[in-house]
Amino acid sequence: MTTVIRGAALLGAKPTDVLIDDGVIVSMGRGLTGDRDIDAAGLVLLPGFVDLHTHLREPGREDAETIATGSAAAALGGFTAVHAMANTTPVADSAEIVEQVARRGAQVGLVDVRPVGAVSKGLDGETLAEIGNMARSAAAVRVFSDDGRCVHDSRLMRRALEYVKPFGGVIAQHAQDPRLADHAACAHEGELSGRLGLAGWPAVAEESIIARDVMLAEHTGSRLHVCHVSTAGSVEVIRWAKARGIAVTAEVTPHHLLLTCDVLSGYDPVYKVNPPLRPAADVEALRAGLADGTIDAVATDHAPHAAHDKDHAFGDAAFGMVGLETALGVVAETMVGTGLLDWAGVADRMSTRPAAIGRVAGQGAALEVGAPANLTLVDPAAAWTVVPAGLASKGRNTPFAGRSLPATVVATLLRGHVTVLDGALAEAAVPV
Repeated sequence: MTTVIRGAALLGAKPTDVLIDDGVIVSMGRGLTGDRDIDAAGLVLLPGFVDLHTHLREPGREDAETIATGSAAAALGGFTAVHAMANTTPVADSAEIVEQVARRGAQVGLVDVRPVGAVSKGLDGETLAEIGNMARSAAAVRVFSDDGRCVHDSRLMRRALEYVKPFGGVIAQHAQDPRLADHAACAHEGELSGRLGLAGWPAVAEESIIARDVMLAEHTGSRLHVCHVSTAGSVEVIRWAKARGIAVTAEVTPHHLLLTCDVLSGYDPVYKVNPPLRPAADVEALRAGLADGTIDAVATDHAPHAAHDKDHAFGDAAFGMVGLETALGVVAETMVGTGLLDWAGVADRMSTRPAAIGRVAGQGAALEVGAPANLTLVDPAAAWTVVPAGLASKGRNTPFAGRSLPATVVATLLRGHVTVLDGALAEAAVPV
């Protein structure tokens, strides 16, 4: 069946029709015809979003999320590919586990699920995981991370960077010096954390690891990716490294673009996240860094939790927030609504660059004839209110409950297959 997306504004520019056949864009212009029409008048057509940082919890914590429910949340958020982080149970530190994740993602079929391999065995930070086997496996892993835990040993980090270099892999680092921000740290270190009696996490715990790692990346000539940048100082270190020609990329989460640590005053554990929310000056620096390209990508760090893990006193609650279904709205509010990015810029930061960093073939392509039809249709004029119970994710731990967000995902297509239509999962795409 051929599909025509009719009257869409490509990257927010001039409206046109897009004809899709056999999963590929085959024609663009006006007056095109096909077997099925999608009316896109007033809508913006973007390449499907690619998330570099998603926690799908499967295997091991299917009470919090599954590959099926997480994929549904991703598709509804406009994503056509996600990178599933390695901190599962068991840890994704072998070819067998990453292949299991990739197979299940393909069975669900809502998004391309790209497994992230662990850097160290069991995430213990002591011995390299089976990086080569995972890279050569059917899952063809290209991103490796101990996310949730920093690779704090300099020698191990160097060896990991050297190991991934021959096949173009990348080490995605969770930058947190455990001697400066230990397991008890749960809030930005400052006047507020002191007044609330919460263990502080200083900005330098993140910045010092990034500074070390960019120097190791320069020394090895390998690729480094910095996960969830949260401080102004981190942005400056990355900006300096890029000016020096070091192969470093970075991501920022939607929640770090919008929320400040002031929301912690009520001790609501929904706001407990790793790294912690920071002051307004850091938020402004993150927005500026994303706008000027110092920060390459928006990544959700989608971290669903079962209620029994999140509903505790602040210090005891699990870290993390869900974010796949709200990512576009937050970016639209903080970056498009403020004039810092246009829709072409959103496509670059949420699709093109993330796909390049993750080496995801067929994703993030330009909207042109011959390109795979991995697409997202957005209504820039619409708004919606976040209702946790209405999310497709099993996780209800959204910090945006009750908040109105701009822009809605109207449709998502994965290689021409409609996974979302009119803001809901297409009937034929409902996962099992």
